[in-house]
Amino acid sequence: MSLTSIRLIWFRELRDQLRDRRTIFSIAILPLVLYPLMGMVFLQVAQFLREHPTEVKLMGAAELATDPALVEGDRFAAAFCPPEESQLLNLTVSSWVLEEGETYAGRATAAIRGGPYDAVVVFPHSFSARLSAFRKHLCSAADDRDVGASELAAQIPAPEIFVNLANDKSRIARDRLERILQRWREAIVRETLRDSRFPIEATEPFRIQATDVSEESLRRAAVWSKLLPFIVLIWALTGAFYPAIDLCAGEKERGTLETLLCSPALRSEIVWGKLLTVTTFSTVTALLNLFSLALTGILLFGRLSRMGDVAMRVELGAPPLGAFFWLLVTIVPIAALFSGLALAVASFARSSKEGQYYLMPLLLIMLPLMTLPMLPAVELNLGFSMLPVAGMMLWLRALIEGEYLLAARHAVPVIGVTMACCWLAIRWAEHQFQSEEVLFRESERFGPRLWLRHLMRDRQDTPTATLAFGCGLLILMITFLASVQATAPADWSALATRVVFTQLGLIAAPAVLSAWLLTRRPGRSLLWHAAPRGSGLAAVALAVALHPWVLVLGTGIRRVYPLGEETLRALEPLVAAISQAPLWQVLLVVALVPAVCEELAFRGLILTGLRRLGSDTAAILISSLFFGLTHGMLQQSLAATLVGMLIGLIAVQTGSLWPCILFHATHNSLAIGAARLGEYVSTQGGLEWLVYEQVGPLGGELHYRGAVLLVSLMFSTLLLVWFRTLSRSDTVNS
Repeated sequence: MSLTSIRLIWFRELRDQLRDRRTIFSIAILPLVLYPLMGMVFLQVAQFLREHPTEVKLMGAAELATDPALVEGDRFAAAFCPPEESQLLNLTVSSWVLEEGETYAGRATAAIRGGPYDAVVVFPHSFSARLSAFRKHLCSAADDRDVGASELAAQIPAPEIFVNLANDKSRIARDRLERILQRWREAIVRETLRDSRFPIEATEPFRIQATDVSEESLRRAAVWSKLLPFIVLIWALTGAFYPAIDLCAGEKERGTLETLLCSPALRSEIVWGKLLTVTTFSTVTALLNLFSLALTGILLFGRLSRMGDVAMRVELGAPPLGAFFWLLVTIVPIAALFSGLALAVASFARSSKEGQYYLMPLLLIMLPLMTLPMLPAVELNLGFSMLPVAGMMLWLRALIEGEYLLAARHAVPVIGVTMACCWLAIRWAEHQFQSEEVLFRESERFGPRLWLRHLMRDRQDTPTATLAFGCGLLILMITFLASVQATAPADWSALATRVVFTQLGLIAAPAVLSAWLLTRRPGRSLLWHAAPRGSGLAAVALAVALHPWVLVLGTGIRRVYPLGEETLRALEPLVAAISQAPLWQVLLVVALVPAVCEELAFRGLILTGLRRLGSDTAAILISSLFFGLTHGMLQQSLAATLVGMLIGLIAVQTGSLWPCILFHATHNSLAIGAARLGEYVSTQGGLEWLVYEQVGPLGGELHYRGAVLLVSLMFSTLLLVWFRTLSRSDTVNS
C-alpha cells in the first residue's frame, strides 16, 4: 500500500468536497453560527422564563381553624407564605355553599377544567370543629395518657387539593400549596403541644443540616462532563454522514467512481484516502462545534451572571478548560470509528438520497450508546468500559471530573475496545470496496407486487443475505414481543410449554418456512445434509472439553456485569422449577429442543444467507449476534454470542447442521448437569479432586480444578485444529 497514493486521493477528495458550498455550510458555517444564535434566542426569551403566578381557589373558608389563621383576607398568612411566594399565588377564597345534589369534588373539578384555576383546596365540613375537639381532648388527656386521642384524630376529615397533573402550572400550584399547608400543620402541632404542657422541642428533636463540600469548579465539571462528550460525539457522527454519502453514492451518480477505480491505486488505498477525507471533516465539524459552544458558553454565562434577576439563577458556569484538552485527545479515534462505519454503510447506496436512508439506522444505533453514559446511575467500571462509544464517553466524563485514578484503571479496556472497533470498521469499508456487487449495484424498481413476484419467481438455491437479515430481524422482533407479554411461569409445566412454543413457533418456524417458500433447495439452505465422517463425535467431544472453560466464562461475565436484585428474584422460581423437574424432561426441553430449533434458524438459514456476503468471518459474527440477542439477559447474550461463534465455525467447516446440533445439545446438557453435580458435591462429596463449589448469586456455582482446565484447553485446541483441517467441499459456497 503506497502512502503517496493515499495522500493524493486524500487531497483530491478534500478539494472536491471544499468546492461544494453545501459541505462548507454544514461543516464550517453552521457550527460557528448555531450556538451564538441559540444564545441570542435564549437571552431574548429569558423574560418568559420567569415564574408566573398560579390561580388557586380555597373552598370552605369557614371551616378553617383560626389559631393559627391560615388566611388573612385574600392572601395566605405571611407566617406560612412568605411575600416572594405570595406574589406567585393568586388566591380566591369562597365560602362553603353547595347547591342541591352538588358535591365539593364536582365543583372543584369544574373549577379546574372549565375555569381559570390551576388548583383548588377544599376544606370539608366540620374540619375546624373536629380539629378543635381533638386539640382539647389531647390537652385534657396529656397527664392520663388517654389513647382515645388517636381514634379522634383519625376522624378528622383531611383537606384535599384538586389538580390537573396534565398541566404544568397545575403541578407547580400543587407543590406550592403543599409547602404552605405543611407549614400550617406544623404550627398547629406546636400550638397544641404548648397548650398540653408538652415541650415544643418534641416536634423537632433534631434538625438536618446539609453541607456541600464540593467546589464550584467540580460542580461545573460534573454537569459539563455529561454534556460536552455527547455534543462532540454526536457532531462527529453527523459530520461524517454527508462526506461519506458524497464520496460513495455521489460519485456513483456523477460517474467518477469508475475513473478512480481504473487508476493504478489499489482498492485499499482508495478506501484509506476516502476514510482520511471523511475523518478530516468529522473531526473539523466536532472541533468547530466545540469551539463555538465554548465561546458561546463563556459569553452567555458571563452575561447571565450580571443579570440580577431572581428568575435567571444559573449555576452552570462556563465549561472548564481542562475538558477541551481531553476532548481534543479523543476526538480523532472516535471520528475514525464513525467515518469507517459511515463509509462502509454509504457504499451500499446507489444515490445520495438512498445513502441518507441507509445511514439513519446507524444514527439510531449510536444514540442509545451516547445517551447511556448521561444517566446518573451509570458509572465507569469494567463492564461499561468495554462498551463501544459508551465506554469512551464515561472515560471522558471521569477525566473531565478530575477522577484520574479511575480513568487510569480503565484506560486499557476503553482504548482497546475503541481501537478494535476502528479496525473492524475500516476492514468492513475495505471489504465493501473490494466487492463489485456492492459498488455497481443497478437501480431497481420497487413495489409490493414486484417484490412478491421477485421472491417467488426469482428464488435462488440458497437464501440471500437480505433474506437472512430479514429472518433474523423477524425472529428478534417476535421473540421480544412475546417476552414482554409473557408472565412468570408458575411451575415446570408452564415453563416447559413456553420454551417449546417459543423454540418451535417463534424461532424454528420462520427459518423453516423461509427456506421452504423462498429458496429452491430448502435442505441445502438449512444445511440439512450429511456431515463429514467423525465430525459429530468430534463436536460432542469439543463441547465436553470446553465445558470447564464455559463455566469460567460465565463466572467472569457475572463478575463484570453483576446480576441485579430484581433479576435474581425473577430467576429464583425458574431455577427451582428446573431443579425439581425430572432430569429427562429438563434435558429434552432445555437441551435438545433449543439445540434443534436454534441451529435451524441461526446456523441454518441465517448463516447460509450471510455467507453470500463473501466473508465467512462476518457471517459467523453477525449470525452469532442474532443468536445472542434472542436470549433474555445481557449475561446470557454475551455467553451465547461467544458460543455461537464457535458453533458457526463448526457449521462452516463441516457444511452440515448435525455437528452443530450435537455440540449445542451437549453444551446445554452439561450446563444442566453442572447444576445437578453442584448439588451432589455440596451434599455427598467425594469429587473434590475434580471440582469444588462456591456460593454465587444464583446459589452454589461449580468450578473445576486447575489441572482439569489445563487438560481441557489442550484437548479443545486439538479438536479445533482438526475442524480447521476439514475439507469444505460440502459447504454452501463451494
